[in-house]
Amino acid sequence: MEEVPHDCPGADSPQAGRGASCQGCPNQRLCASGAGATPDPAIEEIKEKMKTVKHKILVLSGKGGVGKSTFSAHLARGLAEDENTQIALLDIDICGPSIPKIMGLEGEQVHQSGSGWSPVYVEDNLGVMSVGFLLSSPDDAVIWRGPKKNGMIKQFLRDVDWGEVDYLIVDTPPGTSDEHLSVVQYLAAAHIDGAVIITTPQEVSLQDVRKEINFCRKVKLPIIGVVENMSGFICPKCKKESQIFPPTTGGAELMCQDLEVPLLGRVPLDPLIGIQEFCNLHQSKEENLISS
Repeated sequence: MEEVPHDCPGADSPQAGRGASCQGCPNQRLCASGAGATPDPAIEEIKEKMKTVKHKILVLSGKGGVGKSTFSAHLARGLAEDENTQIALLDIDICGPSIPKIMGLEGEQVHQSGSGWSPVYVEDNLGVMSVGFLLSSPDDAVIWRGPKKNGMIKQFLRDVDWGEVDYLIVDTPPGTSDEHLSVVQYLAAAHIDGAVIITTPQEVSLQDVRKEINFCRKVKLPIIGVVENMSGFICPKCKKESQIFPPTTGGAELMCQDLEVPLLGRVPLDPLIGIQEFCNLHQSKEENLISS
């Protein structure tokens, strides 16, 4: 059976399916009906679907704006450098899907076949799926409650025709709520290799990242390690390094020592990353004009 929130009232409780912690849980309706904590049948369906996916990695952070999507995109691109490795990048940031822009795929649409939704391919060995492909405009707001978000995540995991995949990278929104519980619960039977947690050096970010590490431990999600993003800035003119986000409490290194999790590395605040994202977007617009 899949993991449940640590404050779950339990299927036999009078509050089953009705408590505050039940909001967004895949089993909420079943518990509220008194049918007991029968697992969502989608969990087994997703397990079957994921048999063709060797490794599943979540990119998490309790804090917004630390570069989860940028890191997810670079990780997917890096792994796809090996042409014999098949990569899938799934964006479950339902309200703020930025993967289409970062990957230069704005304006692309999802096609459906008999075997499910087809991902949008950046390269022959790199497929992408995002709710951003389902919006009529990049400026459209997604105003959904938890159950509808969970339904969308369920569809992404169950109905996308990824094919044979070596690595599935899942880009998540900030926090420890609906989307995170859903993806962990739906993939529990299919096995998740672990989470890469992204932070920036300053304490206001580390506070939320500590919560994310606590979340992973409560739902028994393995932590692969922590990446400190925006870790220093080297001026391209004078070559002097500046701490844009000062690590006043020791940064990710001290946090990782205290919480006994691996520090995977540091990524500098580099203007070239922003330039590359702009180039991807510009190239995508040119290709759309040519194809039309």
